This record gives sequence, C-alpha cells and structure tokens, in this order.
Amino acid sequence: MTADTLIIINPNSSQVVTDGIDAAVDPLRRFGTPIACLTLEHGPPGIENQRQADLTVALTLRLAAAQKHAAGYVIACFGDPGLHALRDQTALPVVGIQEAAVMTALTLGQRFGVIAILPASIPRHLRAFGAMGVLDRLAGDRALGLGVADLADEEKSLSAMVTTGKRLRDDDGANVLIMGCAGMAQYRDILEAETGLPVVEPTQAAAAMALGQIALGLSHKGTPDA
Repeated sequence: MTADTLIIINPNSSQVVTDGIDAAVDPLRRFGTPIACLTLEHGPPGIENQRQADLTVALTLRLAAAQKHAAGYVIACFGDPGLHALRDQTALPVVGIQEAAVMTALTLGQRFGVIAILPASIPRHLRAFGAMGVLDRLAGDRALGLGVADLADEEKSLSAMVTTGKRLRDDDGANVLIMGCAGMAQYRDILEAETGLPVVEPTQAAAAMALGQIALGLSHKGTPDA
C-alpha cells in the first residue's frame, strides 16, 4: 500500500461485498489518490441489525489503526458503525457512507427515499436521520426483505430493488433514491434507468467526499488518544 491512501473498510466479512465496493469506487481513482478497500475479517457475514453493527466497532478501530499509510477513512456500512469513535481515534478525515449518502441526496432532490435490506434495518436508519435533522426530507424507507448475502444474486434482488424504488417514487413521492447497503453497488445504473431518478450509491458518495476533504486538508480534527 502506498502512502496517502484512502482506506475504505467494509465492516462485514464478505469479500464479495468488498469487491463490489472496490468496483463502485474505481471511477474515483482517476483523481490520483490511491484507494484501498479492506474487509473486516472477523466481522459478521452481513450487518443487518444494531447488535451486529455495534459488535464491529472495536474491530474496525483496530483495523483502521493498523493502516500506517492512510490519508483518510470511509466506513462502508449503511448505519455508519464506529463513525464517531474512529473520528475520536484519528485526526484524518473519516466519512460514513450513510451520512454521506444522505448529504449527497439532499443536493439532488427535495425528498429522498431509502431502499433498505431488511425491516430490522429501518429503525437504525430512522435514528440516524433524526440525529441528522433530515426526517422532514425523508419520503420513505422501504425494505426489500433480503439479507446482505442475497444481494449478490441478481435474479433475486434486482427486480425487488426496482419495484421498491418505484414504490418510493410513486407512493412516497421520492425524487432521489439512496441504496441502503454497500452490497447494492453493482445495481445503481440499472436502478437509475428503471426508475428515472438519480440514485446515490453510498460508498461512492462517501469516497468522493473523503477525497475532497483529503485534497483540501479538511477534517473534523479529532485528537487521537495515543
């Protein structure tokens, strides 16, 4: 790994998800900063509820601390587990994909809709949106009823995503969509074409934001404990 690398950490143990993230952010490599996508080896196979998310935090902090050539970090789980803890640990830029996706969506439409994986994910999302103060811009948050592992199966997941996206558009009034899991990355272009709406892929949004912060020398300026 070269110096000054943006580190994207997938907090689950699925290499398939990490590979999808790596492909999704590849267009951003043209800006010159190296990007490395890492898998949390001992994380859960997928993060589908609050307990699983919370259990990844200490492991994520440890993995981040081991990256000696980092220029910044992205936490690639929609729910941003460990986001504020990692900001406490480092003064380098740290971006969570959920926070970045919402902030990006607000620049692309008035009301955003979220495609979640499972119903259990939605309360986590709503807590985060409430903390961000954006609930009045949320059109809806609808679950596919599929786990993270199911997202790799195009036949199983793509039609459900398109159907859910259209319900968010037609029934809820969304005019921009957010993909509510990093494992959905490969379907962004198809979802945009089928719904006619801008679609925010959260890891792309977070990586773009982090690269901008790195280039401009911006950071939350947290103070490391050590």
